[in-house]
Amino acid sequence: MANFPKDFIWGAATSSYQIEGAVDIDGRGPSIWDTFSRTPGKVANGDTGDIANDHYHRYPADVALMKELGLGGYRFSFAWPRMFPDGGKRREERGFAFYDRLIDCLLEAGIEPLATLYHWDLPQPLQDKGGWTNRDIVEVFADYATAVVERFGDRVKKFTPINEPWVVAWLGHGIGIHAPGLKDRRAAFAAAHHTVLTHVAATHAMRAVRSDILTGPVLNQANTIAADLSDPIQKRAVDIADAHQNLFWMDAFMKGSYPQILLDSYGDELSSVIRPGDLESATVKNDFIGINYYFDNFVHPSKGDGNQWHSIAGLFGLDVDETAPGPLTDMGWPLTPAGLKNLLVRWHREYGDKLPDLYVTENGVAYDDGISADGKCHDERRTQYLQTHLRAVADAIAEGSPVKGYYEWSLMDNFEWALGYEKRFGIVHVDFDTQVRTIKGSGLWYAETIKDNGRNI
Repeated sequence: MANFPKDFIWGAATSSYQIEGAVDIDGRGPSIWDTFSRTPGKVANGDTGDIANDHYHRYPADVALMKELGLGGYRFSFAWPRMFPDGGKRREERGFAFYDRLIDCLLEAGIEPLATLYHWDLPQPLQDKGGWTNRDIVEVFADYATAVVERFGDRVKKFTPINEPWVVAWLGHGIGIHAPGLKDRRAAFAAAHHTVLTHVAATHAMRAVRSDILTGPVLNQANTIAADLSDPIQKRAVDIADAHQNLFWMDAFMKGSYPQILLDSYGDELSSVIRPGDLESATVKNDFIGINYYFDNFVHPSKGDGNQWHSIAGLFGLDVDETAPGPLTDMGWPLTPAGLKNLLVRWHREYGDKLPDLYVTENGVAYDDGISADGKCHDERRTQYLQTHLRAVADAIAEGSPVKGYYEWSLMDNFEWALGYEKRFGIVHVDFDTQVRTIKGSGLWYAETIKDNGRNI
């Protein structure tokens, strides 16, 4: 029987571009994902987030679903171009008003909001000025963060500036499978460093407005496992993967440094963007760290297979391929629940009392289970995934890791970035033609789990 803290937060998560739709409603400006998804060949089936889940208009019913599930927390993101259409100082009050309505609706339902300021939908006019590769983003984002907390900080008490800065840097600027679609290692390092500086600047800006809020980063992390660590090529691949995905941000925020292996190997690219005092400032005290976890990576000597992770490995000159032991999810990802426990325990072991509270801010799985003849969605594999990963969280807590909440990804099936609507992560099924929502079997299981605070896991 699992033993979760009495005040453990059971939640679910979404992001603005993936569910809101209404991309040209009420003054919203274009984002880099509007541009990217309209570029031929970038998104499966030419899908866009133009309508998505139409959450902009249907949020009251969606919040009612959250209440029916018994969620204690909901992690959502603000759409920057909905409130500041050109990314500058020009405000769009109708955008602010939408989030007023959403937040008030959540609070009326007894659901605590956890707000992300940036989940990848950068205003296109900022991208036109260099976006995350331009250091000016730091000050512009701090101004944005100030405005958000001034407006919503009376009701929202937990904020995170940037979702998954590794994805922003490496998928968006390194291998180009996410917006803005660049393929340039130097640009990726610049973007990565600027996310660190932006997190710091936004944290100071938000706290200057309100001292009663809690802030922290949300980092997507994974363990990398080699077939043979005695092989120096595989060992280097593991060390590089850990450095550029996990330690780059953990070391910055906890130690005020970047991993030495990156500085030794790619220091000229990093040194071009690091200024005196940058890393010393990175150790701003975080109230929590959010960890997004889906699967571990496995590497072996290269056979010329080529795949998504290998593209990243290639950027670092690593002669390895990724292998994914079965069974696999619809994303082609392995099932590695023990990896979640290992990460949560690792940070507690490494940082001890200096480690702030942890939240699992995303964890979930894509399976394409549709509506059966009985009108229900029987997605037993997703239920099993949630059960095994929540057991991993419980085991980490039992070993002392300070995990205070879990936000399942995702509340609903939604626009899955470059994969369009092909992949379904939701515990609520969405018919994208009719916008009918149906709680899946996994959602019903999660609701029962929430009721007894996870004792059935």
